[in-house]
Amino acid sequence: MVQGSLKKAGKAKQKGGREKKGITKKGARVVPPKKASLVKQRSMDKKLTAQINKSIERQMSVKANAVGKLTIMKKLAEAKPSAEDKAKIKRASNTRLT
Repeated sequence: MVQGSLKKAGKAKQKGGREKKGITKKGARVVPPKKASLVKQRSMDKKLTAQINKSIERQMSVKANAVGKLTIMKKLAEAKPSAEDKAKIKRASNTRLT
């Protein structure tokens, strides 16, 4: 016969790795720089990218406005005001100014 008592199973030890915290975030993982020169470079890159994106958006809006009014309803876009309608609008705006 085997002498001695059986050892009780203790708590299960956690194996290496990190805990899962649910859904992971989308996008690139970026570690912030620690050196002063790299911090400065990163901030400049961020600033320049913002400027480039802003100018591209501005150019796109200028091109879109150059085409004409963007309307959802095609009939309204095709129906141009007649000469009489333009005259009425002009008279109304002149009376408001005086």
